[in-house]
Amino acid sequence: MSTDTSSATEPGSYFISNYPPFSVWTPEQIPRLDSVLSQPPADDRPAGLYIHIPFCRRRCRFCYFRVYTDQNARAIERYVQSLIREIELVSRQPCVRGRELLFVYFGGGTPSYLSSRQLRSLRDRMSAHVSWDRAQEVTFECEPGTLSLEKLRTLRDIGVTRISLGVENFDDRILEENGRAHLSAEVFRAWDWIQQVGFAQVNIDLIAGMVGETDANWQRCIDRVIDMEPDNITIYQMELPFNTLLSREIREEGRQSPVADWNTKRRWVGEAMDRLLEAGYHISSTNELVRNPDADHFIYRDNVWRGADLIATGVSSFGHLQGVHYQNLDTMDEYVAAVDQGRLPVSRALRPTEHQLLIRELVLQLKEGGVSVQPFRDRYGVDILQEFSDAFRNQQAAGYLTIHDDRVRLTRRGLLQVDSLLPEYFEEEHRDIRYT
Repeated sequence: MSTDTSSATEPGSYFISNYPPFSVWTPEQIPRLDSVLSQPPADDRPAGLYIHIPFCRRRCRFCYFRVYTDQNARAIERYVQSLIREIELVSRQPCVRGRELLFVYFGGGTPSYLSSRQLRSLRDRMSAHVSWDRAQEVTFECEPGTLSLEKLRTLRDIGVTRISLGVENFDDRILEENGRAHLSAEVFRAWDWIQQVGFAQVNIDLIAGMVGETDANWQRCIDRVIDMEPDNITIYQMELPFNTLLSREIREEGRQSPVADWNTKRRWVGEAMDRLLEAGYHISSTNELVRNPDADHFIYRDNVWRGADLIATGVSSFGHLQGVHYQNLDTMDEYVAAVDQGRLPVSRALRPTEHQLLIRELVLQLKEGGVSVQPFRDRYGVDILQEFSDAFRNQQAAGYLTIHDDRVRLTRRGLLQVDSLLPEYFEEEHRDIRYT
């Protein structure tokens, strides 16, 4: 993984979403997951459900997720049947059985690729095994061009509380050059429908540094998102994991990276933060701003980053149960075959040590802009200021963070490149290995 803070954007993982790195998770550790599944939960930590819908109209050139395009109704129904069967299998496990869900997250792919009929059918069949009627948050990712007024009403009716709209950019040329399926007209049409239907929270995603981005266009993107006034705005800096179409072109054709360098992307995000702060938004994490910090909470993130159980369902999905990380099989045929045989479709797992779980929570919570020391003392009996004194001292001296009254806060400079800072907190053997 790259920690160079000034280099061009080359193929490789940058965004940190878990620890230890995925590359050290193995099939040999699946029995560790089986062990925790076979027992009631050892504590009262909250639980959530992740549901992976892997279908898209097109594969974006920068996408690194497991997605399938041009799927017909029969193929979708085959997958949904397997998904329901997996949910049934996992819901019977003592670790999961009868637990109340605090949050649910529909991710993709494009969950909104499913029709209203398919969504209602999915919800009805799932309800025999799990319920989110009392969940505090149900998030649903949407691609603008797959939405309709009817579909949004369906999402509200089945209990979705938080819409995440993958806008990414408002310039049609840039959207097309990066392989997005939608164009700007579909964004604004979908936005009107979302406002008509009404949801407790609506998030808009933007990406700084898409191929073809310019200073002038980036400013126009910020103008438009401010005019739209969503509850949440998430801004990602484009990276190029190894399995993207762009990375393949760079490797196979010897092309130079067409993505803006890290300094430019950080400048663009910094400019966006400044303008959004002036417009009344508040920084909620290193890539998210919210209009009302008292009301706009991302319950999925807040809990997963603090060790909540995440029940992962669907092809290639990632979960975490009672201290064990795991990932499902990452091809459709393998996934469906495993579920058809009555097996949980797990491909690899890892039981981190207590110290590694501490590191995981520390680095993820640093992505919220800072951490308090006391919760780590309470949970792990560790003073993180002593345990990671070298990293904190180095990054404070470099101007990335400040420490005052047992509170670590990232500076603006630290906020803009937090993922490049986090490997310094990793155990030494994990600092220079492939992340995924």
